[in-house]
Amino acid sequence: MSTFEQVSVVIEANVYFGGKVSSRTILFLDGSKKSLGILLPGEYHSNTSEPENMKIISGMAEYRLDENDDWKKVEQNGEFNVTGNSSFDIRALDVVDYCCSFL
Repeated sequence: MSTFEQVSVVIEANVYFGGKVSSRTILFLDGSKKSLGILLPGEYHSNTSEPENMKIISGMAEYRLDENDDWKKVEQNGEFNVTGNSSFDIRALDVVDYCCSFL
């Protein structure tokens, strides 16, 4: 899907890691939400409060759901799920455009 129809966009950006990660929140009529964002090259640790699905729109990254896990590669159209009340590490190997769905 390349567009979302009938949505509201929160104007204020979510900016993390000194501006190296940013996103905008998209609100749907059914109450669900997503964020569309950009990761600049680097390694980031993120906490979750609710389950998430991370889909990579473009770029290449590696992620791990636990610091003891091996890094797994994810690239364009790839995705991974993160449980709620947990955390994950992501390493952007180049500029990464992503869509995060809150499940």
